[in-house]
Amino acid sequence: MFDITTVSPDCFNDFAIKLYQWQLTHVPVYRDFVNKMYKKSLSVTQYENIPFLPIQFFKTHQVIAENMSPEITFTSSGTGGTVSSHYVAETLHYHASFTNGFYRRYGHPDSYCIIALLPSYLERSGSSLIYMMQQLIKETKHPKSGFFINQFDTINQIIIDNELKAQKTIILGVTYALLDWVQQWPGTILQHTTVIETGGMKGQRKEMLRYEVHGIISQKLGIENIHSEYGMTELLSQAYSHGKGLFDTPPWMRILVRDPYDPAAVYAKNKYGAINIIDLANQYSCAFIATDDLGFVNDEGQFTISGRSDNSDIRGCNLMIY
Repeated sequence: MFDITTVSPDCFNDFAIKLYQWQLTHVPVYRDFVNKMYKKSLSVTQYENIPFLPIQFFKTHQVIAENMSPEITFTSSGTGGTVSSHYVAETLHYHASFTNGFYRRYGHPDSYCIIALLPSYLERSGSSLIYMMQQLIKETKHPKSGFFINQFDTINQIIIDNELKAQKTIILGVTYALLDWVQQWPGTILQHTTVIETGGMKGQRKEMLRYEVHGIISQKLGIENIHSEYGMTELLSQAYSHGKGLFDTPPWMRILVRDPYDPAAVYAKNKYGAINIIDLANQYSCAFIATDDLGFVNDEGQFTISGRSDNSDIRGCNLMIY
């Protein structure tokens, strides 16, 4: 297929149209959906006009190119009902996406100690987030990097030691685990530590607004901005926020909004509505997904998430609204 790192804003449309044409021909689920619902042909010339596959298809169908077998299958966390499955034909596309996406936002992992606080993900198999963090932790080559569950005293000691050494540290965690951790924090002001929340209470606490969560963590740690990661099972790319819930995407990923009451009405920028995602790393499944998230895209292509549609299942790591 193609190397996603070669995608730039100037050529995004060309890559998107070529991938659309390929997937329309070679991905049966997507082809059948487009033929039945949109009656569109290969003549689409602008990515805004590409049909988006409803994310629910990942729960009910195998979304993968014909004559290809999955090298790995990622499954959503879900709190009940049928989970989503992403059949990934080649993991190299996922690896290229999450490593280069991280490099763009934070630099190479080998300058960090990375602490992953993801208890609910470690308790199940098939998590794409665990797969990503395993690789990033490995790349740090730091002896204190790793996964933790409730070892808050150990985490605190690692971070305090790293602060004394001016060692850059990232602690990435699901929201409820971060909130549990900061309640045990001894009060030292952090200068070399970045906190990244992935959202989600996983039924452990009542859902909260993102700014409420960030406010609690900021106050406890003395950090002005709490970062966020936006990703999902059905994607192979992530968006990151450096504060206030405003997310940036890598060049091979683009966010659009659609009218929640008219799925065919899609807007590129400066609109509020349901979120559509183009993820060019999804080369052998479907790169064009209509999600259940609601949000806004600004003139620069940055986006915020403000909730989920009423008929969507509660699942995944991005339930918080800002």
